[in-house]
Amino acid sequence: MHFDLTDLRLYLHILDTGNITAGAARSHLSLAAASARIRAMEASLGIDFLERGRRGVTPTPAGKALAQHARTLLQHAERMQQDLAEYAKGVKGQVRLLCNTTAIAEHLPEVLADFLCRHPNLDIDLQEMPSLRIVHTLRQGAADLGIVSDAVDTHSLQTLPFRDDPLVLIMPLGHPLADGVTPLFSDTLRHDYVGLASNSALAVYLEEQALHAGTRLPIRIRAEGFDGVIRMVARGAGLAIVPLAAIQRRGADQPFKSFPLEEHWAQRKLLICARDFAALPAYAKALLHALTLP
Repeated sequence: MHFDLTDLRLYLHILDTGNITAGAARSHLSLAAASARIRAMEASLGIDFLERGRRGVTPTPAGKALAQHARTLLQHAERMQQDLAEYAKGVKGQVRLLCNTTAIAEHLPEVLADFLCRHPNLDIDLQEMPSLRIVHTLRQGAADLGIVSDAVDTHSLQTLPFRDDPLVLIMPLGHPLADGVTPLFSDTLRHDYVGLASNSALAVYLEEQALHAGTRLPIRIRAEGFDGVIRMVARGAGLAIVPLAAIQRRGADQPFKSFPLEEHWAQRKLLICARDFAALPAYAKALLHALTLP
């Protein structure tokens, strides 16, 4: 058996993305080179690690065992690298941080920029995911830290408070619902919405709430970020649900109406989570400290 760290990283990237092409791109390898590495890994033991299908790949039972060992080995390798960094100029550590939409867009840019300026030898692998997928990834040991909504089950993970993150309903000033009391979310589903990109964590979360109410979220158009959504609502394109932080950032003079949502699922709080804060490598603990500063 001759697996190197590049093989193991590639294999985990393939599992994370669900197909060899995307895994190869994340590993900065050509598809041919990535496929050859996976075939060589399987040939060295005479077993398949991946089941290939039209929609991508899934791990076999042997592949799941390999993934667990690969994550452990790569974590140890990263910690060794960080421990030796003080003896070797230019060696860098990397923290893998997974966050939901609001954390990335509203709460983290300045915090992470300041952290990177204070720690020139550290990088951050920042990825957006729905909260449910984040906690699953952390339980698998595939990331250092996550920031999630408190609406998800975080059992077996350790958590710390990060920010309050209530959601608000916004609408054009002349909208039929603009002159009354705060409408129920279920009552708004008869009207057109402006939504975030369908793969954003908040878009997935809101679609789940609409399905719980017995329908689909009536999206008329999607935008890539909160600013685009808010600007479209202000021009009359429809309703939207955004974090209060996105509204506060725009100041007091706003050409739209906003209502605090009263449903319990909209009264969100963001949590920092990890499998074990005490077991984090030193560079991840440094980021954790920065995230918990007031």
